[in-house]
Amino acid sequence: MSSTPIPRPGGRSARVQGAVHKATRQLLDEQGRAALTVPLIAARAGVTPSTIYRRWGDLADLLADVAVERLRPDSDPLDTGTVEGDLLAWAEQFRDETSSELGRAMVRDVVSARGAEAMGDLCPCAQFAMSQLGAVVERGQARGEPVPDVETLMDRVVAPIVYRMMFGLPLASQANIRAWVKACLKDAAGQGSPATPARTRH
Repeated sequence: MSSTPIPRPGGRSARVQGAVHKATRQLLDEQGRAALTVPLIAARAGVTPSTIYRRWGDLADLLADVAVERLRPDSDPLDTGTVEGDLLAWAEQFRDETSSELGRAMVRDVVSARGAEAMGDLCPCAQFAMSQLGAVVERGQARGEPVPDVETLMDRVVAPIVYRMMFGLPLASQANIRAWVKACLKDAAGQGSPATPARTRH
């Protein structure tokens, strides 16, 4: 796959991250975001608050890190047998997951923790989407189907889904998604050859 994976920590670092993430998720479910504090999370995780501050900096960055792990795909996109079916299935699942109450909160946490200096860097949410779409594109290429490139799919399918969700507009409907996917496939077929998946920017 063409995307660059986000590394995971190992050893003791992984155990600390796992304990803090678990504590954060539990407290979010039990008490909500407004009641959450670093000392509260540290006590639940069995670490000192200074451990959290050294590793994550502040609560916003910790919440963003937890959100990234929750948003990380745990399986390949569904293989329906055609690139159109794969894209429709993936895009509808992406809409459902990011537009749920939990999904919106996680996306907000990731975006809000990014400072102005990071605006030129690819967001982890975008990396995950590009990785999944890259798998669909490569699968379509292997079947010999004309396929859109990943950047086109990000611009013309993912972007309107996220825009509608983030700006409080009516969510993308199944008909919307079908029209966006079909338009991308029509343009790809007109180009006459399978596309090359876009590479994730560093």
